[in-house]
Parts: sequence; structure tokens; C-alpha cells
Amino acid sequence: MVEEGALLWEPTPDVVRAARITRYMERLGRTGDYEDVWKWSVESPADFWTSIWDYFGVVGTRGDGPVIQGTMPDAEWFEGSALNYAENALRGHPGRTAVIFRNESGSRWQYSLGELREEVARVRAGLARLGVGRGDRVAAYVPNIPEALIAFLATASLGAIWSSCSPDFGAPSVTDRFAQIEPKVLVAVDGYRYGGKAYDRSEVVREIAGKLPTLQATVWVPALREGAPDDGLSWDDLRAESAPLEFERVPFGHPLWVLYSSGTTGLPKPIVHGHGGIVLEHLKSLSFHQDLGEGDVFFWYTTTGWMMWNYLIGGLLVGSTVLLYDGSAAHPDTGALWRLAAEEGVTYFGTGAPYIMASMKAGVKPQGLDRLRGIGSTGSPLPPEGFAWVYSDVKPDVQLGSFSGGTDVCTGFVGAVPLLPIRAGVIPCRCLGASVESFDPAGASMVGEVGELVITRPMPSMPVMFWNDPSGDRYRESYFADYPGVWRHGDWIKILPDGGCVIYGRSDSTLNRGGVRMGTSEFYRVVERFEEIADSLVIDTGQLGQEGRLLLFVTPADGASLSDELTSRLRTALRTELSPRHVPDEIHVVPGIPRTLSGKKLEVPVRKILLGTPVEKAANPDAMANPEVLTHFAPER
Repeated sequence: MVEEGALLWEPTPDVVRAARITRYMERLGRTGDYEDVWKWSVESPADFWTSIWDYFGVVGTRGDGPVIQGTMPDAEWFEGSALNYAENALRGHPGRTAVIFRNESGSRWQYSLGELREEVARVRAGLARLGVGRGDRVAAYVPNIPEALIAFLATASLGAIWSSCSPDFGAPSVTDRFAQIEPKVLVAVDGYRYGGKAYDRSEVVREIAGKLPTLQATVWVPALREGAPDDGLSWDDLRAESAPLEFERVPFGHPLWVLYSSGTTGLPKPIVHGHGGIVLEHLKSLSFHQDLGEGDVFFWYTTTGWMMWNYLIGGLLVGSTVLLYDGSAAHPDTGALWRLAAEEGVTYFGTGAPYIMASMKAGVKPQGLDRLRGIGSTGSPLPPEGFAWVYSDVKPDVQLGSFSGGTDVCTGFVGAVPLLPIRAGVIPCRCLGASVESFDPAGASMVGEVGELVITRPMPSMPVMFWNDPSGDRYRESYFADYPGVWRHGDWIKILPDGGCVIYGRSDSTLNRGGVRMGTSEFYRVVERFEEIADSLVIDTGQLGQEGRLLLFVTPADGASLSDELTSRLRTALRTELSPRHVPDEIHVVPGIPRTLSGKKLEVPVRKILLGTPVEKAANPDAMANPEVLTHFAPER
């Protein structure tokens, strides 16, 4: 058992001197500690966000309007300004390497910035020929391949609006998303490869296209076969004509892309972010918290259906080389991504917390990571054991940053920074510009106590709107219903006296036993420490103030089983390390734990199933990584 808060890494004076945030603080004339700069960033948002624009030399016109006016949820930023995301992402020396692409089959391509600009210009011209212009929507059903990035940048350069889904999404899930935004063009692959297998999606693409009445063209990107079907346009046709690369500068809040909530229950929320907010937020976060810049190779394992893809490609904004990977993280084995990082000289390696834990359980010992300076973890809380494994088995001098944020803002609220030490299970700080607090039910701020994660001041990357929500009612209900004028994110957080943070999971899936409230991450930390347990899910069926059953579902590791002896050890550990109230009433074996496509455990839908909601109504299978396991949680099981 690794003690929460155990010191694992401290920045050396050389690390602090070399950190990009240090140079920024020197430019500001602020040489105090990080907490002082964070307080200034949230207490003086106009000055802080102006400094970000100026420090990075954002390309565009800032205008002479106020930096911020109004309050949440109606705050508006940089009135009178005009800029374009793509223009900022594609600046720099044309000879530097901008993009490297790898897939699980071993293929490798790379683009210089000049080559990337040429491809974007060609696709931009092709989209314009199809009638795409400012405000039109381009939807994409594509994996994490260069064509996805190129099509996005071309779309943004026109002032059009991007939205993407991964091709492992089923047709109903995709149409639930894209039908809401009424795209003019669909960019789609005919299939994809994953885990050593090929998956033909041609008929799925046709089904999706048939349910988008505003669609004027489908552009086919070859993945399994050459060319395009007779009912579409080929990618080569789209990029056939050379053209100058131009950029439509748009207002700060002009829509850049539409992201979606997970959509596991109900229609996915279409979350709209603006050009300006994303440019400023990603410049700040990637440069100061990930410490990325020119010369770095930035990787995050993601699909185009997760906000981390949008965050990954933001590496272009700070001049880093972006490494795209298409395929399974565990093919041919769990160490695949670590080998990729070694082969490509990755300096910052990002992944979901489940992959780090899977690597630990598989006994992976990465080699050849000489250039690696940072590791990012997100998607779910990383337990202290995961932190310790990184430092014992991956690299002792790496900066491990566990980040927590969301699709809603396309960034992290809390994370790491090169100026602060890394302690097991603890996120070092609240991110610059993010006014994060822990609230009790009455709306009082707390330190050292677990409460609701809230944001008390606006951030530029908060949604400019939800699509098809002209009154803003759906937007307000999603974040501001509990604490008027304050963003409630839906996570449990404890803020420590030194500014560090611990995330305890979703606040809508809390374990409340005998009046003792606990986040599920604490439970999983105990259970999944057992070598015999590959994965687990805990559900409290209590409702309306009545205590229900506490049910633990486990997936045994390969070759293991839930014996009476293991059951006894599990119960003893939970009684000793949590409390007698948190010993499960029942323990069941299931073949898998249901997760979203981004790896989050589906606690709330399973709870609904256990309380009687039919499986088909509890969760959208097309938004899940493994929908086949849901039936194992039905009461009649």
C-alpha cells in the first residue's frame, strides 16, 4: 500500500530554471511561488488572460473592447477581437517537423509544417468548392489519422465548424450527435484496423449519411481499399487542387468545434467552444502545465471522439511535434505505447489512468525513454500505486501530471506544473486561470474536506453555447442549477492546505454508508490492488435517504477466480482500510466492467439497471467500449 501524499519527485533548480512558466513569471515580474501566481490569475482574470495573449503573440487583432464582461454563465471575452485557430496553429518555420503518424501495423508518415500547410490549403480549397464557408459544419467519422487533423485545420481556416466521432461508434450514436448540428460535409473512412483486425464501416457510413438531410457531400478517406465508392467523393479528389492558404478571422467566441458529452444516457450534449477561448487556454495549459514548446514530441493516446484529441492537436499552437497514433494500446501487448514513445523520442507521454494501471498489473518495464520529461494521466483518478509505479518502473526523473477537467472546457481544471513536487495520489495544483474550490451543500468553500468541485469565476474555454439551445436553458441546467452563478462540475474534490488536490470520482455516484460519504476511487484503490482482480465496479443502491445494498462487481485477472479465501481478504481489506460500513453486502463476478469509449466506468447507468431500469434504456451501447457486458448487471442475472 502506497501512502497517499508520499513524496516521489521534486523539481531540481535546473528544472525550475528551464521551465517555460518560470520565463513567463519573470516576464511578468512575479517571482513568488506558484500559489501566488495562481491567485493573481483567478483574482485578476482580465490582466491574466491579456498577458497570455501578449506573451504568446497570438495572431489576430485584439480590438479595444473589454477583456471580460458579464458573469457566468453569460461572460463574454475580448469584445472586438478577431483571430483564427488554424492561423495560430500553422505558424512557424516551414521546415520543422509538425506531425508524426504511426499505426499498429507499423506504418509511419511525417509532415513538416510546410507540408502540413500545403495539405491544409488543398483540403480548404476542396471544402470551399463544396460550398463550405463560415458557420457551416463539417462532420468527420475518422480515426486518429493525419487526414483528420488536416480536415479539421482546413475547416477552421474557413471559419466553418468541426465535429468528429471515432469510427468505432455505431451509427445510432453518431447520428445522435451529427444530426443535431446539420453538417454540410461528412468526411469518413471506409473502415479501420484495431487489435490486429480490420473493420469495414462502409455500410455504417452510408447509414449515417442517409440520416443527415443537410448533407451535400460525403468524402471517403481510404483505409481498407483505394478510392471512393460511386456514391461519394474521394479524399484525393478533395485535395486535388493547389491553392493559397488563407484564414478567415472570426470573433473570439465564434464556434470552432462541437464536442459531446459521453451520451451514455440521453441525447449527448453538443458543447460548442470558440476559437479564442481554445487558443488561449491551450497555449497556457500546454506551455505552462505540460511544459511543451519547440523541440518537444507530444503524444496522447486518444481517439477523435474524445476531447483529448482536440487537446493533443493543440500541441501545434506551442510549436511542438504532434505524434498521432491509430490503433489499440495493447496490441500486440500492453507495452505497445511505451515502445512507441521510445522509438519516436517522445518528450511528453499522455494516456488514460486505466492504461497506467494495466501496465503496472502486466509488469511492463518500459525502456529507452531517454527524452521523456513528462507523463500525463487523465480520464479517471490515478491511485497512489499508479504514481509509485511510474517512478519505480518507468523513469525516476519524469514529471507525472495527473489532470482532471472535462470535455466541457476541453482542458484540465487541476493538474501539475514543473515548479511543484509530485506526491502519490495528489494532483499538485489548481491550473492557472481556473478558480477551483470545494463547496459543501450550502455553497461554503472548504479546505481539507471533500466537497463538490466548482469553478467560481469564468474561463475563456467554457462553452460559448450548446448547439440548438438558443435560450441557454440546457446550458444553465447542466452546470449552474445547484449553485447560481457558480459552475458545478460533478466531481468530488479535496483541496489541501498547500493547494494540492485529490479527486474522488463523480459526485453523482457517491457511496453514502451510515452517513459516511466516500468517493468510489477510494474503494477501487483497495480492491484493484489485489493481483487477482483485473477491474471492479462498486454500486450503492440507496436512494431517497434510505440506505440500500452495497454491491461489488469484480473481473478476475487471467487465471484467477473469486475464491472464498479471496473474498475474505477483500472484505477484510475494505473493513480495515475504509470502514466496516464499506464492506460490500454482495460480491459478484462479471466478465467485464462497462466503460465509456474514453475509459470511464459507468457507475450511474449500472446503478439504474440494478434499480430496475431496462438495460436498453440505461445506457447507449454505441457510446460504450464494451456494451455487451451490461446485461450481466440486470437483477435477473
